[in-house]
Amino acid sequence: MKPLTPVAPGTRVVLGVAFFVVFVAAWAVATLGGFVSETFLADPLTMVKSGWVLLTQMGFAEDIGMTVWRVAGGFLIATALALPLGVAMGAYKPIEAFFEPFVSFARYLPASAFIPLLILWVGIGEAQKLAVIFIGSFFQLVLMIAVIVGNTRRDLVEAAYTLGVGDRGLIRRVLIPGAAPEIAETLRMVLGWAWTYVIVAELIGASSGIGHMITDSQALLATDQIIFGIIVIGVIGLASDLLFKAVNRRLFRWATLSR
Repeated sequence: MKPLTPVAPGTRVVLGVAFFVVFVAAWAVATLGGFVSETFLADPLTMVKSGWVLLTQMGFAEDIGMTVWRVAGGFLIATALALPLGVAMGAYKPIEAFFEPFVSFARYLPASAFIPLLILWVGIGEAQKLAVIFIGSFFQLVLMIAVIVGNTRRDLVEAAYTLGVGDRGLIRRVLIPGAAPEIAETLRMVLGWAWTYVIVAELIGASSGIGHMITDSQALLATDQIIFGIIVIGVIGLASDLLFKAVNRRLFRWATLSR
């Protein structure tokens, strides 16, 4: 094992699975062995049984679907608006000078702090949940995309101008293609943040969703259900992350090979 030495794909999978095995084993020893009270932490077997009851008898599958829909909707809206603005800021310095101070200011504002205002403005329906995800994702995406586009290699820009490419052609043929792999990775990372925002939004004023189920379980001290809800979020997040990576490798094979 040497610093920065790549790991074979098969070895990476084995090591990743091994961590989960060790983690669950330690969890089982702590709970089934009586070291931790069930009031504070349910054991893995009880958690699995409760999860099965939630899915088959209590309509938790619908809650999962609602949460996934909210994440996808809010994130797609944020992405659709952040991409053109971020590219414009990265390509044109006057636009960056105009928007960057406010975007830098807004990205430090916690999305959860807007929930009381959003409830007053749009109620406790789906618009409020989507707005929380939008606020939490949009400003981060704009600034990160602007930085990526602005860091385009200058030699590529100068070569394009030498070949007679105009300003619009430079953006379309050089800046966007060159930044696309990093932008895709940025979208993958911010999608993980969007899951945090939606759960926070569902903890307050929601009648469905994973966060709503967790809130109800907290009132009943049902740690088994709470843990199952958290694990479901992690599994869905991991699946979306792996899907993002696979799509990025397929779309930007040349970027993957150059690393």
